Amino acid sequence: MAKAMYLEHYLDSLESLPAEMQRNFNLMRDLDQKSQDLMKKIDKAATDYLNKVRHMSPEKRTNQLNQIESMFSKSREFGDGKVSLAMQTYEMVDKHIRKLDAELARFEADIKDKSSGRQKETAEGKAAAKKKGEKDKKRRKNNKEEFDDEIPKKKKKKGAQAEEEIEIGTISPFPLSTHPSDVLDMPVDPNEPTYCLCNQVSYGEMIGCDNLDCPIEWFHFACVQLKTKPKGKWYCPRCQEERKKK
Repeated sequence: MAKAMYLEHYLDSLESLPAEMQRNFNLMRDLDQKSQDLMKKIDKAATDYLNKVRHMSPEKRTNQLNQIESMFSKSREFGDGKVSLAMQTYEMVDKHIRKLDAELARFEADIKDKSSGRQKETAEGKAAAKKKGEKDKKRRKNNKEEFDDEIPKKKKKKGAQAEEEIEIGTISPFPLSTHPSDVLDMPVDPNEPTYCLCNQVSYGEMIGCDNLDCPIEWFHFACVQLKTKPKGKWYCPRCQEERKKK
């Protein structure tokens, strides 16, 4: 809707441009024709002067030279007029180009503001989800401790297998950690941006590609076989291949 509004305003401003340009081009064509006709007269007058100069009196020579010079001055005026019209036409078109640039800048700024607002809402939603997750994690931890306290002592000492099951948490009804696949199974906001080779939302630790033209930019540690952030610059698999080709 906003795009259509900007386009409509710009097209309205262009409505008179074709007629103004056509008028200037017609004037330039007329001046060019007048200049060409005048140059023919100058050529004829110059030829006539050279043929008759020996038989002319000094006064007549001066008058004819003054006439030729006057015609040259008039031709120069026609040329200056064409240059002036050309500059006027250029400035007229350039004004609309600058107006288009300004409208595009305003349109991009509006989009950026709206995008920033959505990102802010998403960030607030993430913060709320993180806070809720911490509360759930704390509640699960408390429930696990209560569950362990309720197991009879003689059942805990029944055998090595039971002790091993209790240690690794296989008999606990509450998960002790969250796997990335569990994160991907959770409902995702359709407006949430996606990253990485897996084309999924951000979670856990992520690393940014040092190629400024990288189309993906951010990657999950697990998807690029990283456990810790490497020292120095790091490039994703796709950008590494492109750098090798170059």
